Amino acid sequence: MKLLTVNAGKARPVPYTDAPSGASGIDKQPVDGPVRIAHPGPKGSAGGGVAGDAVCDLRFHGGPDRAAYAYAREDLDAWQRELGRDLANGCFGENLTTAGVDVTHALIGEHWRIGTTVLEVTGGRIPCRTFQGFLEEPGWVRRFTRAARPGALLRVIEEGEVRADDPIEVVHRPDHDITVHLLFRAATLERELLPRTLVAAEWMESGFLETAREYVAKYGS
Repeated sequence: MKLLTVNAGKARPVPYTDAPSGASGIDKQPVDGPVRIAHPGPKGSAGGGVAGDAVCDLRFHGGPDRAAYAYAREDLDAWQRELGRDLANGCFGENLTTAGVDVTHALIGEHWRIGTTVLEVTGGRIPCRTFQGFLEEPGWVRRFTRAARPGALLRVIEEGEVRADDPIEVVHRPDHDITVHLLFRAATLERELLPRTLVAAEWMESGFLETAREYVAKYGS
């Protein structure tokens, strides 16, 4: 298991975002050398944790539960075959492109040691209009959602530096069975699963946690 590339994007104006600034940093490119990953500021007031990476829409991106985003090269390869086009590392807006890691079935609260950092899995990426516009794939939001291979949002447990080819070691797995895949399905197309996900409440990204709690409050467990 290793990190293939570290990817960062610069803010630039695009026609396919709802961000108040009209800009997006989704076009991420591999960067050379060590890259620092640090604790970002509070949600809504600061960007992500990856040095040099622009986070333009603070309503939905950045903050401590979304400090970085990882996607598996194996899943990119699967999408390459399905879409019939090349997909470079970083083209899904991921900061970390991994190899050998089952990102989709990582547990919520699982810890990864990469370089001198320790990162915690908090949830999966919900697709948006910006993602669809950047890829120029009609119906992409629906297609990505149905595939339920969303990649992993990450929280910083220990700050440090990462670089391409760093090994990835799973150093902690919590005692529950809520995976990125299951939580994503629960938050999107299978809401009846939401009560089950609350066993992972301690580690979940705040948006997923709010969705699950609202569901239980309305419909019960």
